[in-house]
Amino acid sequence: MPKFLEKIFSWCYPLFRKWGFEETIAAYTSLIINIFILSILCYLIFNFFRFLLVTIMAIVARKTKTKFDDLLISNKTVVYISHLIPLVFIYKSAPIILKEYDYWEGIFGKLIGIYIIILVLWIIRTVFNALKDYLKGIPKFSDKPIDSYIQVIMIILWIMGITAIFSEVFEIKIEKLVTTLGAISAIILLIFRDTILGFVASIQVSVNDMLRIGDWITMDKFGADGDVIEINLATVKVRNFDNTTTTIPTYSLISDSFKNWRGMQKSDGRRIKRHVLIKSSSVRFIKNGELDELMKIQIIKEYIEKKKFEIEKYNSQNNIDRDLSLNGRNLTNLGLFRKYTTKYLENHAGLNKDMTLLCRQLQPTSQGIPLEIYVFSKDKKWENYEYIMSDIFDHVIASVSYFDLELFELPSEGRSVFIAD
Repeated sequence: MPKFLEKIFSWCYPLFRKWGFEETIAAYTSLIINIFILSILCYLIFNFFRFLLVTIMAIVARKTKTKFDDLLISNKTVVYISHLIPLVFIYKSAPIILKEYDYWEGIFGKLIGIYIIILVLWIIRTVFNALKDYLKGIPKFSDKPIDSYIQVIMIILWIMGITAIFSEVFEIKIEKLVTTLGAISAIILLIFRDTILGFVASIQVSVNDMLRIGDWITMDKFGADGDVIEINLATVKVRNFDNTTTTIPTYSLISDSFKNWRGMQKSDGRRIKRHVLIKSSSVRFIKNGELDELMKIQIIKEYIEKKKFEIEKYNSQNNIDRDLSLNGRNLTNLGLFRKYTTKYLENHAGLNKDMTLLCRQLQPTSQGIPLEIYVFSKDKKWENYEYIMSDIFDHVIASVSYFDLELFELPSEGRSVFIAD
C-alpha cells in the first residue's frame, strides 16, 4: 500500500519543477493539491464503505432472527466503522504527503492517532449499547443492572484509551506511564471515589438481589416512592407515582435503608393494617334485653345464642347475683363489635382467607382504645387495594353506632375544652 500511495501523491512536485516552478512554490502547490486529492479520496472511500457495510448489515439483519444486528444498525455501529477506514487511509498517507515537513508530520500523525483511538472506543461503546438493549429485551436479564456493568467496562476502556493517548502525545512507553499512574493512585481513587463506591454497590445489589428494574421501592430520605426504571454505576432512577423522577446514589442503597415491595407483589396478598379509635367511656356490659335486639344482626346471631347459653349456664351453676352486671360472666359491646368485625372480614370477597385475618384490640391510649384490622387483600393493584381498604372501613365506621360505641374525635375549634390539673 505505501508504494501505491507514493504513486498517488508523489507526481505533483516533479511535474511542477519540470514546468519551471520554484522549489518552494512547487512544494506548497503540490502539498495543497495532495491534500485536496486526499480529501476527495477519503470522501469517496467513506461513502463507498458506508454504503457497502450498511447494505451488507441490512441484508444480514433481514435474514437472521436475532435482533442484535438490528440494534447494531440503530446504534450506528456500521456508520462509525465506515469513518474508521478513511481515517486509517489518512494515517497511512500523511507521512508521504508531509514527507518534507517533519514537524507538521509529527503533529498531524499524533492528532490522527488520537482520533483513531477515540473512534475505536466510540465503536466499542456503540457495540455495548446494542448489547445492553439486546439483553434488556430478554426476560432473564431485563431486571439486572446491565448499565452498571457496561459503564464499568467502558470506564476501564477509556482509562486504557487515555493512557494510549498520553503515550502517543508525549511519546512515553505505556509501561512507564502505568507505573506513574500507580504512584498517583491515591489521587485517582479520590477522583473516582463515587464511581468506585457505585461499582461496589452495583455488584452487591446484583449479587444479593436487593434491587431489580421494575421493583417498587420506598426511600424516605430521598423522597422516592415508585418503580425503579434504571440502575447504573452512579445512580438509581425511580419514577414516583406522581410521575416525578427521583435520582438516588447507588451506594446509598447499601449505606442507607430502603423498602422494597417486591415481596408483597409476589405474595398472595397485600397487607391492610389500620385501626379505629373507640372512645373508652362508650365501652360497657350488655344487658339481657339488648341481646335480643343484637341477634337481628345475622352474621353474629349464632355466636350470640351460643355465648348467651354458656353465660347463663355458668352464672346459674355458680349462683351469680345478676342484679349487678359486673358479677359473673357478661358480654361487652366492644367484644361483640370485635366479633362482628371479624365475621364481616371472613365474609369479605376481597380478602385472602388463607393469610392472617384478625381484628384485635391494641394498648389503650389517651385518645381511646385502638381496634386494629390486620388482613391481606387479594388484589395487590394500588387503586383496587385502596378501594378494598376504604370499603372495609366505611362499613366498620358505620357499624360502630349499632353497638352503642363511639369513635374518638378531637373537639371542634368552637368548643372550649377544660382540663383539670
